[in-house]
Amino acid sequence: MKTYISIYCWYFWTVSMNRNIIGALLYCLWLLCGYSAARAQSIDIQLLRDINLHRNESLKGTMLTFTNFDYPVSVAIPVTELVAGYATHNEQAILNGWQTVAGFGINTILTFGLKYSVARPRPFVTYPDLNPYEPYRDYSFPSGHSSYAFCSATSLSLCYPRWYVIVPSYLWAATVGYSRLYLGVHYPSDVLAGAIIGSGSAWLSMKGNQWLQHRLHKKPTAH
Repeated sequence: MKTYISIYCWYFWTVSMNRNIIGALLYCLWLLCGYSAARAQSIDIQLLRDINLHRNESLKGTMLTFTNFDYPVSVAIPVTELVAGYATHNEQAILNGWQTVAGFGINTILTFGLKYSVARPRPFVTYPDLNPYEPYRDYSFPSGHSSYAFCSATSLSLCYPRWYVIVPSYLWAATVGYSRLYLGVHYPSDVLAGAIIGSGSAWLSMKGNQWLQHRLHKKPTAH
């Protein structure tokens, strides 16, 4: 339990301070590798049971709303940026929109590539005592909802680095991740991996965009 709290706290501090996402990933892997697979699995299911089996049922509607609106919100962000950018001839908004789209592209490849490569069963399949709201048939690792939520949050935070953008964005993403545990459809490690993949995808997209813009605007060398 303390391990996951340490990982989450350090990870969110890293992102909020705009540090290197790769550093966050390496730190998380270093912590996780310090435990045996059996110990890690024990912590994983214990934390999930604490959240899922002792959940406040009055919050179910709220958690379902966060889960169900995750993908629509993720799609709406780059669409809004691109529509506004092209409508107002705002080049920066257009670049931000395509950067966000590229981040989602990277995230999709990594998330679903891992999901079907690792092929981890959903937690309620392995542990029938859990109380899932819906028996998903696909695989569990990593959490796609979490990866898209954190890709959205990180893209917005990198494009618009203001506290009033960063704080609500990560609160949204964190709540989406928590909703997946509350609803009993993912392990905490699925959500953590999704958060890292989503944020890392947005960061890689930003770096790729910076490299591309540098190449496009690079002055030719005089001969």
